Amino acid sequence: MNEDINEDKQQVRPAATVIIVRDAKPQFEIFMLRRTNQAAFAGGMYVFPGGRVDDHDHAEDYDHHHGAPSTQQALQRQALGPDWRAFWIAGIRETFEESGFLLAYQSSGQLFEFSDENRQRFSLYRQQLHDGEISLRKICEQESLTLAIDLIHFYNRWITPEGRPRRFDTRFFITRTPGVQTGLHDGTETVDSCWISPTEAIRLNDKEEFGLMRVTRHQLETFAKYETADEYIAMAETNAHFPTTNPSNHPID
Repeated sequence: MNEDINEDKQQVRPAATVIIVRDAKPQFEIFMLRRTNQAAFAGGMYVFPGGRVDDHDHAEDYDHHHGAPSTQQALQRQALGPDWRAFWIAGIRETFEESGFLLAYQSSGQLFEFSDENRQRFSLYRQQLHDGEISLRKICEQESLTLAIDLIHFYNRWITPEGRPRRFDTRFFITRTPGVQTGLHDGTETVDSCWISPTEAIRLNDKEEFGLMRVTRHQLETFAKYETADEYIAMAETNAHFPTTNPSNHPID
């Protein structure tokens, strides 16, 4: 893929992260996962669901299994560039794999929900997806699902600083909890999960009780000025500025 920033020889992997929110009092909450201490990247830290963009996320086979960005998302698509589809698909795929949320529509046009009838089947899909035994496209094909790109809004882009064991060029997306779905860590790459308000996450991080990477902390500090999920989602839907932050060249501290 073409990058507009000149990087050093260390590989920088494209990635997508999805920030999932729900209504709560006194402030909306965000779903977060704690990565295992053994992880090469962000070990022990609380993060948003996400991961790297894989080659198959670019596959044209997905054309029949994802909706188009809404008219309101035209600027988001433009900001993502020619690989816009791969970032949206990777975000949905990694969110399902890591947290169990599946952002998709059923053939009826209704938002996908888990039921007593399909819960075990989709739990198996999640494990197979993690193990590389099935693709998200195949799941969509077998279950007549359409990926809900129109509900997931591109927000900004961050590049991991130089000198880290792994470096990512990550596009961050924002969405609301899909229906009544509930998330859960996978027990392998992530060992805990929680719903937490931006303000509370920052408070606990200040007490060294809630590990956060600098990028995650910075995002939460920006989100803390919003009180409700509606306000936050409205901001994401109407956002027209998609900054790229590269701490290697432009430190935020």
